Amino acid sequence: MDNTNVQIEAIIRHWDGELVVTHADQLSGAWFVIAVHSTRLGPGAGGTRMRAYPSLAAAIQDACQLARSMTYKFAAADFPLGGAKAVIALPAVWEQRGRPELLQRFGTLVRRLRGLYVTGPDVGTSATDMDVIGTTGAPYVFGRTAAAGGSGSSAPPTAMGVFYGIEALVAHLFGAPELHGRRVLVQGAGGVGQDLIPRLLAAGAEVLVSEIDPVVVQRLQTTGIAIIHPDQVSGTPCDIFAPCALGGVLNRETIAQLRCRGIAGAANNQLATAEDAERLRARGIVYVPDFVVNSGGAITVVGVEALGWSPAQAEAKVRAIGDTVRQVLQRAEADGVTTDAAARQLAEQRLAQAPTPGAHPMVIASR
Repeated sequence: MDNTNVQIEAIIRHWDGELVVTHADQLSGAWFVIAVHSTRLGPGAGGTRMRAYPSLAAAIQDACQLARSMTYKFAAADFPLGGAKAVIALPAVWEQRGRPELLQRFGTLVRRLRGLYVTGPDVGTSATDMDVIGTTGAPYVFGRTAAAGGSGSSAPPTAMGVFYGIEALVAHLFGAPELHGRRVLVQGAGGVGQDLIPRLLAAGAEVLVSEIDPVVVQRLQTTGIAIIHPDQVSGTPCDIFAPCALGGVLNRETIAQLRCRGIAGAANNQLATAEDAERLRARGIVYVPDFVVNSGGAITVVGVEALGWSPAQAEAKVRAIGDTVRQVLQRAEADGVTTDAAARQLAEQRLAQAPTPGAHPMVIASR
């Protein structure tokens, strides 16, 4: 057995999920990976991430880790979905003009799972891509454009949930939820970040932004927002740090450099290792677990498209993220544990109270 197969076997053998599906797309050279971590609360749900990976093992590892986070995300939000994630691992060189056909072939795989997995947008995919995937994968595809009968981008409701989470964090730290005059550093101004920034500004916060895309940086500079170089993020003084790019940004090195009071952002898997939650606690930095604060988009998209929620119902559910954040922070303080541990305890209690896996799948109506 070669080293790649050994790595893949080790990842899957030590993973605590239910199912990993891999499929080689011969026409493009891409790999489709679908990881279903839990169906205890409902069908496994999670976005489709589309990017190049250094290896198939890396793609599987990413899908499995993200799927586990989705389980905790939906459980913490008390929402009737399980956790899953999909990855379209692109080859180093491929033809973008073949994107629609590639997405349609992926949709066919999703449909073959017959509702065990339902998908939506993620890093590298959009509502328009969901329209394409939906041509072969419906009714198990959410986050489509309004023109295709969907609810549109999940970024605005995700940003809304992060905003309410930041308010709850500020109230915990400073005694009141007002953001006026508070300095918030947003890392990543694409997707969720670009929707979060105006919310913070409207609330009177002083907003700093770090972004690697030069086009986005140039646009932000015209608004007068202070731009922080990516290498200077960890050491920049602020009240709240909001990671809204990729994961793994909170690690041994960056935590030692942080000059913030609290952390709440949209990026998935912000902690590089489980030990990093204790490192933050030791430094007196209050961390809101990402799977608690970034669930607004996922629950809104599925709530509107599958459960028939009105906009008011969706907003009320997203606003409740702030209540969950308060509950987690209070539990962590009372029990003397990390906020990550407190949030996982809350999610695990809800999972333990659920029926057997797959006993009550969500009824999904085709549109």
